[in-house]
Amino acid sequence: MSVWPAWEVREGERATRWLHVRLSFGDGARIDVLATVCEGWVCVEDVRARPALALEDLAVLSDWIEEPLARACGAGTGPDARDDAGGGAHRDRSARPREREWRLVARVYRSAREQGADPVLAVMDETGYSRRGALRAIGRTRDAGLLSPRHARR
Repeated sequence: MSVWPAWEVREGERATRWLHVRLSFGDGARIDVLATVCEGWVCVEDVRARPALALEDLAVLSDWIEEPLARACGAGTGPDARDDAGGGAHRDRSARPREREWRLVARVYRSAREQGADPVLAVMDETGYSRRGALRAIGRTRDAGLLSPRHARR
């Protein structure tokens, strides 16, 4: 994995940086990402992958590139330094908050199913996520093994 700067724009004390991120895998697959970092926010501007990414892989792309971007922006790699990535307002992505969210999503999802309600709407109401965000959270919860798989494999 490698990260290198593309360009930087400064306006007073505020700076916006564009960074290239390349993930290369042993089987020859490659993902190229152009990310913008500004005042603690990271936005993915462009993604190119060979072969194409599945939706599940695209959903976890931010987890794959988070640490390399943090190092490129001058943040350390320890758990306290990760909050300073890109300028200070970076979300904490340690395992504990994820586990709590997964357990919450699993509990709400199961409860809604038992009551005959729409589980996605229940997760949206409980977490405040949009429909896409709720579906992503449900998918991550399934991946963590807290919910049964969506489709039975034959």
